[in-house]
Amino acid sequence: MIDYERIPAHVAIIMDGNGRWAEKRKLPRVMGHNAGMKAMKEIVRHAGEIGVEYLTVYAFSTENWKRSEEEVSGIFNLLIKYVDSELKELCDSNVKVSILGDWSGLSDKVKEKLQMTLDSTKNNTGLKFNIALNYGSRDEMVRAAKSIAEDAALGKITADDVDEKLFSKRLYTGQQEIPDPDLVIRTSGEIRLSNFLLWQLAYAEMVFTDTLWPDYTPEEFEKSIEIFQSRDRRFGGRK
Repeated sequence: MIDYERIPAHVAIIMDGNGRWAEKRKLPRVMGHNAGMKAMKEIVRHAGEIGVEYLTVYAFSTENWKRSEEEVSGIFNLLIKYVDSELKELCDSNVKVSILGDWSGLSDKVKEKLQMTLDSTKNNTGLKFNIALNYGSRDEMVRAAKSIAEDAALGKITADDVDEKLFSKRLYTGQQEIPDPDLVIRTSGEIRLSNFLLWQLAYAEMVFTDTLWPDYTPEEFEKSIEIFQSRDRRFGGRK
């Protein structure tokens, strides 16, 4: 049983295994992403119910553009579908949506839906639901470094001003005042971070599960939190 008084404030999830879920059932990969979208909806709902304050999901990485045009197109069509079908419930549930990543180059239709979601939920005060979209942690850190270098060239800051706090503020998460995750979960049996929140996950607890993302349920989510609660977090110190 999880302790509802010690729920991690920020949970990040690498939602992996949609394609393999579909292949096991001899279905097109896009059907796996569709099933994964339904699983995400349930986890968002449950996270808010049990008191998670921030939930960040890895929806589309900067490396995912290497996939087939059909699969990429299918993923973004599902994103549009998700906004159309779930925006009212997100608002009714007081969920605030944020985007982490560079979505400026996406199609006008996708940008229109994303902006509508951001505008519609910006004043909500419940679960902060962050979607990492066209996101890569190395790209994020390079952007932060360039921003700092530009300010230094303009004389706005000096080398002595640059520290972890300043760097963190230049990241997508820092710009939106999103704290570092306490727990990161990856589904499908893979044990790596895949360029996800590399700076922010420095002291996060990691939980890996063999469950494919479309099969990841609220009950599995609570099991992951239970594992988190069993850990002794020392943040580099000793007890």
